[in-house]
Amino acid sequence: MKRIANDIYYAGVNDRQKRLFENLWPLPYGISYNSYLITGEKTILIDTVDICFSEIFFGKIDRALNGRTLDYLVINHMEPDHSGNIHFLRKKYPDLRIIGNKLTFGMLAGYYNITDGLYEVKDGDTLETGSHTLRFYTAPMVHWPEVMFTYDETDKILFSADAFGTYGTLDGGIIDTEMNTARYWDEMIRYYSNIVGKYGNPIQKALHKLSGVDIRMICSTHGPVWTEQRTKAIDIYDRLSRYEGLNGVTLVYGSMYGHAEQMAETIASSLADNGVREIAMHNVSASHASYILRDIFNYKAVIIGCPTYSNGIFPEIDALLSKIEVREVKNRLFGCFGTFTWAGTAVKRLTAFGETMKWKTVGSPVEQKQNISTEKQCIELGKAMAEHLR
Repeated sequence: MKRIANDIYYAGVNDRQKRLFENLWPLPYGISYNSYLITGEKTILIDTVDICFSEIFFGKIDRALNGRTLDYLVINHMEPDHSGNIHFLRKKYPDLRIIGNKLTFGMLAGYYNITDGLYEVKDGDTLETGSHTLRFYTAPMVHWPEVMFTYDETDKILFSADAFGTYGTLDGGIIDTEMNTARYWDEMIRYYSNIVGKYGNPIQKALHKLSGVDIRMICSTHGPVWTEQRTKAIDIYDRLSRYEGLNGVTLVYGSMYGHAEQMAETIASSLADNGVREIAMHNVSASHASYILRDIFNYKAVIIGCPTYSNGIFPEIDALLSKIEVREVKNRLFGCFGTFTWAGTAVKRLTAFGETMKWKTVGSPVEQKQNISTEKQCIELGKAMAEHLR
């Protein structure tokens, strides 16, 4: 067990087996499920881990408790990858008091049929445990309705549920000062865009609620414990939840026979020729939507193009548009292009998508019939987008 503060231990586990988080999102670096144990005058566990890791999880708790019982379980988030062992905990520690809010307990009954031994807290409530004072902040829709944060006033530690989390296992080190954190930042943006992205306004409300709190350590349920780099983690979540993109372009295309791809190449060259240095280019048939969404959240401008398909739109682009719409991404500059042979639909559909998202359309949509050159129009679209970014 790794001690992260005076009498606080990391009780989490690494998952290097799962290939798709939520059976949707690739995990090339795996993922951690983080739980934390306070062993002061009262023993307090904060969240559990995925049920697949029960044996490892309980072994860690047993070693840290060293014969003591577990007095409290704090549930910050009821999603099964964090609540999976609650039923077993209650069996092992029948007198365990479970701390949560009203919405937590509705889910606790629904998932695990646990309805007794509960200690309900409301926003701002505190729990005195002798050596620690815990304060609870409700954070609804970050990213489930029951979510709350637990703040240890004694050690200035925020246990933040999924907020400030990231994909990626913890490969030896637990605290950011023990590792090279470089690989986690892109994975944090990808995690945010995939899992949390729809809920920008609730995240802003939660950040505002915490604005006056002295936070010296952030313990999320996924990824490193943030100490020296906690401000960077907060800043990333703040920027993304305000839908503030960096000065770059996400250029996404679908292509059946290469014509739309050549249009995308021409637009990309024009962007670069006109000073755009950050260009994230994705062939939608090769790039998983997880990475495309990451870049759409990360950059200020989006250009999408594809062929007409069966009097509709290229299916993989259509699926991507749906994912973007679900996340309600705001404040993007938008351009589009398309190809067709006998009946053009793609550009009409893409234009309507931009209007639905209330994105600012830049330049003129470019539509290519068969292989008739649209090189000049593609160059102009890239130039117009670059000018708007400047």
